[in-house]
Amino acid sequence: MKTIYVKDIARKTAGRLTGGKEISPRYVAVTVLFLCAMFVLGRAAARTLMEIRETMGQGVNQEAMPGADFQNGGLETTSAAGSQGGPETVQTSVLADSQNWGLGFGKSGEKPTGNATVAEMKQYNAYYMAEGEDKVLYLTFDCGFENGNTEPILDALKKHNAPATFFVVGHFLESAPDIVKRMVAEGHTVGNHTYHHPDMSQIADQVSFQKEMDAVQDKFREVTGVELSMYYRPPQGKYSTANLQMARDMGYATFFWSLAYVDWNKDAQPSHEEAFEKLCGRIHPGAIVLLHSTSQTNGEILDELLSKWEEMGYTFRPLSDFVDGADDGSTTAGRILQDEQNPMGDAPAS
Repeated sequence: MKTIYVKDIARKTAGRLTGGKEISPRYVAVTVLFLCAMFVLGRAAARTLMEIRETMGQGVNQEAMPGADFQNGGLETTSAAGSQGGPETVQTSVLADSQNWGLGFGKSGEKPTGNATVAEMKQYNAYYMAEGEDKVLYLTFDCGFENGNTEPILDALKKHNAPATFFVVGHFLESAPDIVKRMVAEGHTVGNHTYHHPDMSQIADQVSFQKEMDAVQDKFREVTGVELSMYYRPPQGKYSTANLQMARDMGYATFFWSLAYVDWNKDAQPSHEEAFEKLCGRIHPGAIVLLHSTSQTNGEILDELLSKWEEMGYTFRPLSDFVDGADDGSTTAGRILQDEQNPMGDAPAS
């Protein structure tokens, strides 16, 4: 009886939807296939959108602490992934008031194009990849909060004798001081990711800008007893010309990146296969690699990833390569580079 009742309800419902017309099995099959196709296309479109956001720097650097809500602020930058003209249409001027850091990728293994040239960025003591074709990599990690993945990352780095720079926010310094001490003890560099992880491109005055930066310096000194390295990474990759100049005037070198992938969402981690595809397929000479220490995938694959990069002929270098001996005219008061204090930071040149 129950089966008949359900069928009767189904017929009545179908009758209302079709105006009383009989529905053929073929019609049902075609409808189901159409809906399945729309579902698949929708997932593909969502994946493509994520790829575009990744390439444009929107979403690769958005967490600072659990529950934080950061917006892109409507800022956009032209990139190869989001334009019809290909990599050659990428914006090549850093002089706009405010921007998101963005990249355009060409063939596998080739250097990407940034939304500013290496030379233009260097005017502000800012960098996103090394010049030349030497097969060296610069490993950087953004640390918003600790969720159990930073120590496996440190274990892999130690195994490969690979120096890295960890850009920390205030929450990380407060909640994971022992891990910060380990970073320093094992020869890594710790840089400034601001205390509260705001959109720094919206900060127009030097006093407010410096307050965010100094708070990290002070807390780091309190935790470790040494000075923070004068390396700065803008939260979410958002910057302005004024910000770059403010950081330079304070003695900071600003570091963006030339390789990253969507690893920041702890609730939607990429598979190992996806990670290797991106991080090996897009690797290039002189890359500054951005990874997030909150990523479970990164913690699980880093040992194997470093081995793969080594098999490809790459070696690992500290960010001090970019600033040592540079005549940038900026103040260097208080600069103490941890990668110069520990032999591990001085990995052999390629």
